[in-house]
Amino acid sequence: MFSKKIILGSASPRRKQLVEQLGISCEIRKKEVEEVFPKELSHYDVPEYLSKLKAEPLKASILEDEVLLTSDTVVIHNNQILEKPKDYADAVQMLEQLSDSINEVVTGVYLFNPNHEKSFSVRTKVFFKKLTTEEIDYYVTKYQPYDKAGAYGIQEWIGMIGVEKIEGCFYNVMGLPVNELWKVLNDEFALITTVRINQK
Repeated sequence: MFSKKIILGSASPRRKQLVEQLGISCEIRKKEVEEVFPKELSHYDVPEYLSKLKAEPLKASILEDEVLLTSDTVVIHNNQILEKPKDYADAVQMLEQLSDSINEVVTGVYLFNPNHEKSFSVRTKVFFKKLTTEEIDYYVTKYQPYDKAGAYGIQEWIGMIGVEKIEGCFYNVMGLPVNELWKVLNDEFALITTVRINQK
């Protein structure tokens, strides 16, 4: 059914899971890069910039029947990017900031094939209720969200009890806007091969 194989330039288990849930064959191929961006860059442009940066050392290995997928997700709150927390105290501080407020999750996606490339980003608004000290402590202690931008995973306990609503794509908050990804892969990379059955 699928004419191309996705090469995922990320070790994120969540992104791999989301790609595979689309029914697409996926292979992880990753090289570490220093994730730095120009200070003058708009917060909303950072994920797309970093997704392209992650792709650079992998481009030469991509074959005609492969599409390289790299992405980056940031949480923006009060005009500030909340990155991955360094430790318990940092995670608690981030969640205290997000409590009883709205944050925006922006995921940038970059797709590369030797014949075509495309980048885009998707935004989702996340509305948190007022979190108690006990709720924040329980979540950080049990789930240790140190690999998550903004110190939370919407698919985890904190999302179940703390997120009142969202505006936009749920999966974007998890790290990959699969709806838009599917559209772009089909419209611009001819992902799906039509299979015709000859009937007598």
